[in-house]
Amino acid sequence: MTRVWRLIVDGPVDGALNMALDRAIQVRRQQGSAPPTLRLYRWSRPTVTLGRFQRVEGVDASFCQANGIDIVRRFTGGRGVLHDDEVTYSVIAAVDDGVPSGVARSYRHLCAALAEAYAALGARAELTERDRGHRGTEACYLQTTRADLSSGDAKLSGSAQVWLGETVMQHGSFVMTRDVASEARVFRLDPVQARRLADHTTTLEALLGRRPGHDEIIDAVKRGFERSLGITLVGGELGADEAELAASLAAERYVTAHDDVPSVRT
Repeated sequence: MTRVWRLIVDGPVDGALNMALDRAIQVRRQQGSAPPTLRLYRWSRPTVTLGRFQRVEGVDASFCQANGIDIVRRFTGGRGVLHDDEVTYSVIAAVDDGVPSGVARSYRHLCAALAEAYAALGARAELTERDRGHRGTEACYLQTTRADLSSGDAKLSGSAQVWLGETVMQHGSFVMTRDVASEARVFRLDPVQARRLADHTTTLEALLGRRPGHDEIIDAVKRGFERSLGITLVGGELGADEAELAASLAAERYVTAHDDVPSVRT
């Protein structure tokens, strides 16, 4: 019997609420009151998300404040990401929903669905075979790991995940275009690092020769996940308990800040 998962497509909201929504769904899925969920969303303004244990000093907070870029901390690990012209995904599911236990196996399982989504858009993407890149910066896209998708030698998409009991939350980005100059300023990259960011990353626009629309990406992601995971996605909304928890988390733990980005707590 085909498993049914919920599909949530959200309009643009701020970074604190986006991160709180991902976590709230995971908490409720672990508790059994929310279904397995694929959430696709956007950002109301450019936003830097920092990894859970990342140093805020690696980001130029003054530049962000002057240019209307928010800063918020994720519940997942990894390095900083500048979210701007993209569609972001999060998938929240339990081992009982068919996700293999363990970080490496679950990444392979879920990234296969992402690769199918890129294929539906007409873009080649494959799970990176070996770690590579620059470890000396706070920018996620200057390092490629075996949890990321590449197109040839160029990093296409990064993902991060966190487990809560038997439930995983993984999120990442379908990047349409990249402002390398802004990203370099945000993460204090030197000219060599900025050139590497330009030369060793790619976007959907670069691969397709055009900028795809949001609805086109959403449709491709839906088809890719259904085909790869053998599930049926049905449109739905947040439950009242999820929305209440997300509002609380956004206010208490994911406060957007520039000078002091607070750590999140379990």
